[in-house]
Amino acid sequence: MKIAVIDIGSNSVRLMMWADGKTLYKTLNTTRLGEGLVSTGAMTQSAIARTAVAVRDFAARAKEEGAERVFAFATAAVRSASNRADFLKAVKAEAGIDVDVISGEEEARIGILGALGCGDGGIIDVGGASTEITLQRSGARLYSHSANVGTVRLYDACGRDQAALSRYISGAIAEYGSVPAQGLTMYAIGGTATTMAAVALGLEKYDPSKTDGAQITLEQAGRMADMLLSLSVEEVKKVKGMEPRRADVIGGGCLLMCSIMSMLGADKIVVSEKDNLEGYVLSRLKNI
Repeated sequence: MKIAVIDIGSNSVRLMMWADGKTLYKTLNTTRLGEGLVSTGAMTQSAIARTAVAVRDFAARAKEEGAERVFAFATAAVRSASNRADFLKAVKAEAGIDVDVISGEEEARIGILGALGCGDGGIIDVGGASTEITLQRSGARLYSHSANVGTVRLYDACGRDQAALSRYISGAIAEYGSVPAQGLTMYAIGGTATTMAAVALGLEKYDPSKTDGAQITLEQAGRMADMLLSLSVEEVKKVKGMEPRRADVIGGGCLLMCSIMSMLGADKIVVSEKDNLEGYVLSRLKNI
């Protein structure tokens, strides 16, 4: 069975095509659904409209390519917005799809399921409007928490001011409390992590076979955050490995990743291309 899953995030809408137990490909459209959420608590009408169109186009593409089922789920931007009902109605009208708005806890669960299955380790998922940390050992969950901090929220609140970002991040990640990560390998999923890997590798063209499994040390992450935040957005766009549409938010995302690594005592992260898209389809397959 060929299945399509659409992930409606705060920064991007992503499509994954899946068949015979494996990912065929992933692609994305950066629609910045979460813009302005910090100041107003609501998604803008323009962000809703362009995101609904992106979902429509991905659903049509999936059906043209033979998808028997098309699932769509939404994360922090939609679940925290005061006008989530307007968004769900817009997507239904534009794409004919019912969107599953998942909780932060579910987002964490499917993230680690997709990345690690039942294996030991932890994940850091820096998103646009939330960031999840989840740990497991011997198939048992040790810790899981979703905090309302992410790349788009950081940019809306602080712009690219490193001092302001550092203060905001310090306050936001305090809610994670004591995280028992000692002895566990930390994996990082999502667009911030994969972009950091592409930049670290200096890729001329994005290649998931190279970013998957890439290791980034705490020292590297710190230097990268300093470098990205010292450049203008136009200069960041020219950095090897950079996704240009992420150029304005990646510096804050990199600083957030670095701060979390430091908090956890993690001297490195391992980047995984498998993430909540794989986790979502695996969880839904149980019910098909």
